Parts: sequence; structure tokens; C-alpha cells
Amino acid sequence: MTPPDEPAPEPLPDGAYDAIVVDAREGADGSVSVDLTIIAGDAKGEVVTLRSADLAGDPLDLLGVPATLTVAGGAPSVRFEP
Repeated sequence: MTPPDEPAPEPLPDGAYDAIVVDAREGADGSVSVDLTIIAGDAKGEVVTLRSADLAGDPLDLLGVPATLTVAGGAPSVRFEP
């Protein structure tokens, strides 16, 4: 949540972004939240948090995994590298 005195962050423009997983945790509802840091381009250094109910396995196994974050029509999706 953004503190009341700070403006909300700008959404990422549509496109594909190289990223790496810097944090992953399971929520009380069984969903998994993943923090991705963008590692190249104009958005380098930005941290994006995505949450999904569809990720199986131990979230900690995702730490350090490279990923591609894709934003299309303002909606993000992520593909983790093998």
C-alpha cells in the first residue's frame, strides 16, 4: 500500500521486461506473491509484485529465478525461466 503522502506508482507500459525474482511468499489464502525486479531497459530497478493462486510448489524455490514480465493492455503476466 502506498502511504497517503506519496503518489501511486505509474503502471508499467505494455511490453516485455527481463526480471529476476527477489522475494516470494505464500499468503494465508494459499496464493503466492512474487516480487520481481526489472533488470534492463528504462524500468531497470523497478520492483513489481504479482500474486497468483495458480503457482504450485515452494515459493522459496523461485528466489533468484530469471523471468520475463509481460504487460499487455495493462495486465501483467510472468514466465519463469527453467
